[in-house]
Amino acid sequence: MNIKYNRILSTITLIIFINFGFAQENKITIKFIGNCGLYMTDGVSNIYSDFPYKSGAHNYMEFDNSELDSIKSNSIFIFTHKHSDHYSEKNIKKVIKEKNGKKYGSWNIEELEKLGESIPNFKIQAFKTKHKFSINHYSYLITWHNKKIFLSGDTESAEVIGNIENIDWAFVPYWVLLDAKDNNIKIDTKMYAIYHLATVQAPSAKKNWGDLENYHPLIEQGEIITIE
Repeated sequence: MNIKYNRILSTITLIIFINFGFAQENKITIKFIGNCGLYMTDGVSNIYSDFPYKSGAHNYMEFDNSELDSIKSNSIFIFTHKHSDHYSEKNIKKVIKEKNGKKYGSWNIEELEKLGESIPNFKIQAFKTKHKFSINHYSYLITWHNKKIFLSGDTESAEVIGNIENIDWAFVPYWVLLDAKDNNIKIDTKMYAIYHLATVQAPSAKKNWGDLENYHPLIEQGEIITIE
């Protein structure tokens, strides 16, 4: 009788453990580093977008050197384009040399879109988008544990994001919202994270979007967004 009871108890414990671990992997946290720089993780895989960049480039946000030191080993680095407020050749070379990992962008889009073969419950789609200051600019739709996260980068156009359905979090600069309004483009997203704000824009961002339920201006560096 005791043997049977112990087996049942062990089975229940195993099920709870497996379900707990699965739940942990499906909790996505996104840390705002600065500009369009984000650190995303589900507790297993570590992904950085538009980081490391050149601190303070073009009068946008600076970051402390501790941010470079805290980068996780063997991470994935995804870049929308190579402008210095999004990308630093010097910094990324140093990080990869010290901590390994791999970088992706306009130079290896096909490899980038195959990441789903090595990351569980992950898919990424690349869209070539308009940015008047860059001929090679991409925006990305990440589907991770059935959650859709759109990273627009520096594009000025809402055309691409306007054709995507059921986005959970759309990371966009404010000028994408202006373009959507001017061209009557509806963006199908549950939440907006408004990024790439200069420090001087913070007060107006709080005033314009701070009290709206599905608009979240990213002002405080180090802020964490959790997607259950």
